[in-house]
Formats: sequence, C-alpha cells, structure tokens
Amino acid sequence: DLFWVGILMAICSFMGLPWYVAATVISIAHIDSLKMETETSAPGEQPQFLGVREQRVTGIIVFVLTGISVFLAPILKYIPMPVLYGVFLYMGVASLNGIQFWDRCKLFFMPAKHQPDYVFLRHVPLRRIHLFTLVQIVCLAILWILKSTVAAIIFPVMILALILVRRLLDFVFSQHDLAWIDNIIPEKEKKKEDDKKKKKK
Repeated sequence: DLFWVGILMAICSFMGLPWYVAATVISIAHIDSLKMETETSAPGEQPQFLGVREQRVTGIIVFVLTGISVFLAPILKYIPMPVLYGVFLYMGVASLNGIQFWDRCKLFFMPAKHQPDYVFLRHVPLRRIHLFTLVQIVCLAILWILKSTVAAIIFPVMILALILVRRLLDFVFSQHDLAWIDNIIPEKEKKKEDDKKKKKK
C-alpha cells in the first residue's frame, strides 16, 4: 500500500493535486492540528477558522519514521498491542468532533430542547435527518460485516456501490434536504452563510 501511495503522491505533486494518504484517521488528526483559529475570550464564543498552516515538515518526518520503522522491528515488538489500540482509539474518537454524521448520530439520544444549534436543523425536519442517518448507519454496518467475512475481497466494489446508493437517495430526499445534510461544505461555513443571509433580510 505504501509503495502505491508513494507513486500516487509523486504523480499528484506534479499535477498539483491533493496527496493520497493511506490512513484517514491520521490525516484528519494531522489537518486538525495544523488549523489556525482565533482565540476566544467570551464564554460560549465559537473560535473563527483562519486557515491551515502550510508546511511539509510533518509529512517528511512521518514518512522518514515509517521507513526507519522497518529496521526498528526488534524494538517495536516490545510495545504492547493494547497500547497501540489505545492510541488509535484516541485518535479516532478525537477526530469525530465536527463530523456531521457523528453529530446526527448523537441527535438520536437528545431531546429536542437540548439539541445544539446545528445549521441543518434549521432547514431539514428532524425525521428526515434521522432517516438519512439510518441509511448511512445501515451502509456502514453492511461494509463492516462484509469486511469481517471471507467476502472481504469485494470490499472495494462495495465502496463503489455506495455511489449507487447515494444516487437512489435523490428519489427519497429533496435536493434542498440533501444540500444541507449531504454537502461537502463544512458545517461552520454553512452556518456563517446562513447567518449572513438572515442579517441581509
């Protein structure tokens, strides 16, 4: 995997495209650590996103250490597996914050009066949000079960099948609903745009 990722990174560098990274959780945690935000002073005030620190140092260090790890196998084998699982579990849980799918999953266990002011709740009925989230949970469960069986070899094909599932959702949900619960624009940016429109009115 790392060999092909290395080739794709070289191609993407020449073409000015984003780099491929084999580990999604590590990538999200890395980007999150590089983001710049304003310092908040008032209680409850949300920090404003300023941008991402552009640098190549951490990427180089990560891949150098990955290469060195081949020669450190006699030492690394003494690290207990529970420690490694704990590190990956922490990284996974820490990166859940701000992911809309996770926010929508938490809504199942929240009374309406305790729900945060998510921008999609202003525009889409709660029942439709729950239905869309259930579809995603079912798809995730199917992929998880499939990955754990002997049929795991067709896992990439099932990932492609999710494109068909997404297209079928166009017949179940309106484009207005999908624009708010399945859009690539980050949640904070949507909220800013929505607040600006309200101020203009």
